[in-house]
Amino acid sequence: MTPPSDAPRQASPDDAPIRVAALYRFTRLSDLAAIKPPLAQLCCTNGVRGTLLLANEGINGTIAGTDDGIDAVLAHIRTLPGCADLEVKDLRAATMPFHRMKVRLKREIVTMGEPDIDPLEDVGHYVDPADWNALIADPGTIVIDTRNDYEVAVGSFSGALDPKTRSFRDFPAWFREHRDALVGDGPPPRIAMFCTGGIRCEKSTAFLKAEGLDEVYHLKGGILKYLETVPEAESLWEGECFVFDQRVAVGHGLAPGTHGLCHACRMPVSATDRASPLYVEGISCPACHDARDATQRAGYAERERQMRLAEARGQTHVGAVLPQTHADDDGDTPSPSS
Repeated sequence: MTPPSDAPRQASPDDAPIRVAALYRFTRLSDLAAIKPPLAQLCCTNGVRGTLLLANEGINGTIAGTDDGIDAVLAHIRTLPGCADLEVKDLRAATMPFHRMKVRLKREIVTMGEPDIDPLEDVGHYVDPADWNALIADPGTIVIDTRNDYEVAVGSFSGALDPKTRSFRDFPAWFREHRDALVGDGPPPRIAMFCTGGIRCEKSTAFLKAEGLDEVYHLKGGILKYLETVPEAESLWEGECFVFDQRVAVGHGLAPGTHGLCHACRMPVSATDRASPLYVEGISCPACHDARDATQRAGYAERERQMRLAEARGQTHVGAVLPQTHADDDGDTPSPSS
């Protein structure tokens, strides 16, 4: 991945050659060891790359390839139990955003760490994006952003509570710690929650219902569906939406935003961050400058140099692909996704 420039990126054209498909589905899957090999082989045979997570609770991930390749993989996934009507979010990319294909077996497709929570048993009330404004504008609604702190810093809905969680695993503890302040002794409040693409909200509303709350709602399709369908003039969204792919962040209409990514700590960086003397492209940013020693910064500098050399040769520097530090706890995706 080439480090972002200071200039806003342009949206990929609709006829860009690479199709990127983000998907998730809560469903009962068994014998994961038998499901994985043919799925991985089909992806590789069709030149599809990305990451897919398989767990007993379902499937989650993002893949990229040609239209025919993606169609072949999706057709196979739809033969899995409960996946016949799988919904997929598509976008186009000018170049392949992934270097390899990974199919991984996990305990959860979005890690909350609450083994008794099952969105297939009970989940909150879905709210279409067209109806979301009225719900969250109601003074009787408590609005909670279920995403992580670095995501919320990029943008959120006006008036939403920020749990300041570093990981989705931290959400249950945060709610239990603040339950009395949120719920009180009176009638149970109406709670509306949202996340990037919807998967974390399905689990978080299931969690709150298990905690004894019934008036729990979540944004259907997540922030991305809202930004895609609600006109900017009517929107209550402020800022941009962090996404787990090469776009880094998007705005209304899903147009690529102005944020870049620090390749040292994997945190989003704004134009103001990039203007800071603590920001050195590929090496440090205001968030991680004091958390990295000279040896680490030297390693980042060498990686940046190799990337530039490869770029000048018209080659892809595979070493430039950094660990997916947000992947396993973030839920919405292990790679570019919803």
